[in-house]
Amino acid sequence: MGAREGMTMGTGGTTGAAPRLERKAVAAVVLGNALEFYDFTIYAFFAKPIGEAFFPSQNATDSLLASLALFGIGYVMRPIGGILIGAFADRAGRKPAMLITIALMAVGMVMLAAAPGYETLGGWSQIIVIVGRLIQGLALGGEVGPSTAYLLEAAPPKHRGFVASWQIASQGCAALIAGLVASVLTYAVGDDAMANWGWRVMFALGIGVVPVGLIIRSHLPETAGAHADPAAAESTLAVVRRLVREHGRMLVLTFLIIAASTVSNAVGTNMPVYAQATLGLTETVSTAVPIALGLASIVFPLLGGWLADRFGRRAVMIWPRALIVVLTVPAFAWLVRDPTGPSVYAVTFLLSALSSINAAAIIVAIPESLPRAVRSAGLSIVYAFSVSVFGGSTNYVVNKLIVLSGDKLAPAYYLVAFSIVGTLAAFLMPETRGRDLEADAPAR
Repeated sequence: MGAREGMTMGTGGTTGAAPRLERKAVAAVVLGNALEFYDFTIYAFFAKPIGEAFFPSQNATDSLLASLALFGIGYVMRPIGGILIGAFADRAGRKPAMLITIALMAVGMVMLAAAPGYETLGGWSQIIVIVGRLIQGLALGGEVGPSTAYLLEAAPPKHRGFVASWQIASQGCAALIAGLVASVLTYAVGDDAMANWGWRVMFALGIGVVPVGLIIRSHLPETAGAHADPAAAESTLAVVRRLVREHGRMLVLTFLIIAASTVSNAVGTNMPVYAQATLGLTETVSTAVPIALGLASIVFPLLGGWLADRFGRRAVMIWPRALIVVLTVPAFAWLVRDPTGPSVYAVTFLLSALSSINAAAIIVAIPESLPRAVRSAGLSIVYAFSVSVFGGSTNYVVNKLIVLSGDKLAPAYYLVAFSIVGTLAAFLMPETRGRDLEADAPAR
């Protein structure tokens, strides 16, 4: 991992020498983010059979839209999860919050994978999967804050950026693994079997790693309990009030920065649709696009974390995003002029690489900018709200803009607009490399 130095962490209210930050501990901490993107990828692959199982209709389009609406329901609960679980982690500790989130994720995935179809239970099957998605949304909204705060507080100070960057890299790993496993399983059992029951197996495989994550997370030393702030420990409302009162400016800036990153990611995940529906490329070409996306999302976050440790957080938040501003329109213009598989893969890889480098700096800079007493809640809340607003809407918006304007460059303009805002917001962020995480960050 490159981050196996000795460190000191509080455990059970005492302070002493703690074990090194082992690879298995980092894996257990980032597992929640990985599960989110595994679930996202699998759902995207099998949205059609999921819709047919729970929302059958004579019109196939209606079933698909109902399935996509079911997926979007989870976004509604993310801000609530960010507030409740993020603040809980600041009051009670990172470890109990991380145990809650991964357990809730498992419950939600089980409810979706095991729910009988509409033909068996009728409307009750729909209620089961809706509740399952709501539980998942609650968990995912509260996962990123506690887990990232834990990584930062446990990591050697000189390697915090690299260690935290595994949060982003794990997403790319999970998405790529999901795509490869789905392809292999489809080849093995056939399209009909995958539509009938194979998609349930894919979710079951994800659920299978949860017990391992729970066991390892339960044995992690706590990084926050010995330093809990008495005022913040009073209630969730007290944590949120302090966060808004003392760090309101920081919340606004970080919301804008994450919004730009979220839009960038969404434009990347929309590239298969763009390649097929807008550029007229074949389904074979478009379905291979996620491979380019996944490869860039694995390697370049780690590079971004290393760069953030070496050159500072602000520089790595600013310059990759500024390059996206400069390169996006020319890149899409080239796609429109030369719509081929290699050109789509190259543009997808380029934008994903730059966005991944940028995201690695973001994931470490935001919690470093906040004091321990509101660190988890701050990242959880701004991340959950930004992803809820822009994560579920960008694909619809960019495709609608193409239809309304007739301009195939509409996604590029949309991405550039948000990237300009994100770049300006990053300029106003403080540099946090080397900051003492035990000391309160200044109110902003």
